[in-house]
Amino acid sequence: MDERRKGAAPLDEARLRQRAIGVKLRQMFDDVVNEPVPDEFLDILRRADKQTGEG
Repeated sequence: MDERRKGAAPLDEARLRQRAIGVKLRQMFDDVVNEPVPDEFLDILRRADKQTGEG
C-alpha cells in the first residue's frame, strides 16, 4: 500500500498545480470581464448597429 501512495504523491501535486492554475485563470478572466469598455469602441459598435438597421 505504501508503494501505491508514492505514485499518488506526484499525481496529487499535479492536481494541486492544475487547481491553482484554474483559480488564477478565473481571476484573470474576471478582471478582463470587469474592465470598462472604451468610449471609442462603444461609438464604433453604435455606428455598426445603426448601419445594420439601415441596410
